[in-house]
Amino acid sequence: MVDLSRWPLFSLLNPEELGAIRQACVFGTMANEVIYITHSNEMFVLGLNCSGCLGTGDSFSSIVPKKVDFLRGKRVVGLSYGSGPHVLLATEDGQLYAWGHNGYSQLGNGNTNQGLSPVLVTANLTNKRIVQVGCGSHHSLALTHNGEVFAWGYNNCGQIGSGSTANQPYPRRVTGYLQGRTAVGISCGQTSSMCVCDNGEVFGWGYNGNGQLGIMNNGNQLAPCQVSALQGVFVQQLVSGYGHCLALSDEGACYSWGSNTYGQLGTGNKSNHLSPVRIMANSERVVEVAACHSTHTSAAKTQSGQVYMWGQCRGQSLLLPTLTHFLSTDDVFAGFASPSVMWRLVSVEPDFLTMADALRKEFDSPETSDLKFSVEGKCIHVHKALLKIRCEHFRSMFRSQWSEDQQEVIEIGQFSFPVYRSFLQFLYTDTVDLPPEDAIGLLDLATSYCENRLKRLCQQIIKRGISVENAFTLLSAAIKYDAEDLEEFCFRFCVNHLTKVTQTQAFWQSDGAMLKEFFSRASQCGAFKN
Repeated sequence: MVDLSRWPLFSLLNPEELGAIRQACVFGTMANEVIYITHSNEMFVLGLNCSGCLGTGDSFSSIVPKKVDFLRGKRVVGLSYGSGPHVLLATEDGQLYAWGHNGYSQLGNGNTNQGLSPVLVTANLTNKRIVQVGCGSHHSLALTHNGEVFAWGYNNCGQIGSGSTANQPYPRRVTGYLQGRTAVGISCGQTSSMCVCDNGEVFGWGYNGNGQLGIMNNGNQLAPCQVSALQGVFVQQLVSGYGHCLALSDEGACYSWGSNTYGQLGTGNKSNHLSPVRIMANSERVVEVAACHSTHTSAAKTQSGQVYMWGQCRGQSLLLPTLTHFLSTDDVFAGFASPSVMWRLVSVEPDFLTMADALRKEFDSPETSDLKFSVEGKCIHVHKALLKIRCEHFRSMFRSQWSEDQQEVIEIGQFSFPVYRSFLQFLYTDTVDLPPEDAIGLLDLATSYCENRLKRLCQQIIKRGISVENAFTLLSAAIKYDAEDLEEFCFRFCVNHLTKVTQTQAFWQSDGAMLKEFFSRASQCGAFKN
């Protein structure tokens, strides 16, 4: 859980106000502006209000929270800020709002008047649902639900991707090499733009003086250019710092490139890199990378929850990823970034004991349970009433005509202890704490018990643990258990790493029918076009 009190401005709020926060963002040249959204989907702001960036309708600062009444209960899915500063906000229904500094039309409303209040951005976005937003220093990006990228605002270095350096007053679709491709993520440096596509390809455009586009030179690009050095790497997350970039592959590998004045590339020196270089190669699988265009700080989180930081950290230059005691990458930016801004819109869990928390505490509690499951000679203590409420399988089991309804201890022989315990814990917590290698067994159980939500969670866990060695085994399991989303993910992974996957033992131990089906499907998507 993110501790908001790490950011000084939140010390102005009382415990009740802090407890009501669901999402928050701290930004500004001195981390002196705050936007937060409550659990009831109301937006409040606090701080200096430079250029009207708090959206209150005026330019007055405030040390007490002010409500900005335009969301009308809508849920926020994305928020980003520029250096002006200006702010972009996307709602769950796909609407885009903008306010703040507008000297280069970065609000997308066709003029350069300062935006003191949130305005709905509609130009060229008819029937477009915005799912992600990004801000550079004075330009803006938006990603639509169907994978189109729109850009507008300041364009002195080509950061709009229009092929020229003319400013763009309205959202304009970025085409060029992006034409026909589906973008799934966007990111902005100060005066550069990046995106990652559904096939794992990365494109960049704009300022490139420090190599932040990763295209093996330092010339500015007026239109999207592919980061060719990442060919063969399927990128699933991309973030930009002030003048550097970090990328995370589907195999958990971390890459960096661009400016390295403070060691923010994590390469052990301060030399810029014009193309991606792999870092943290000897660490465990990385699951998240973090950077922000306002800072020269980098961070990463591994599969076991370890958090690393490097770059400019409280005035020091950390040249290599350094292990911290933090629980999240957000904590790194609160304590060590300059300024101590947030690198993303942060979601906050409630700090009080909810009903869910109470149920979580009672799982496997001998003091209050009225039933035990015995698996591999070990007991798991549960509550019969909760199991009947949460699971149709148990609701049927605990009927009077079933023998189990009269038993105090039920023997389970079909599944392993870790798998069955994780399943029962899921009924109490809605979460799964199980390593990827055991998640296939849990997927089997979820399929047998018709627990579709658990089935989806298992697929997410398995995705995080995929590698070249186990990819075909996981694909076989996905097909066996009719897990369509996981099957598609594993299939794409196998195609993206086709040469290596076909050299694994798991691939050649598969039955002939599955191999034939795989090759047929792979050929249809162009895997053998060369």
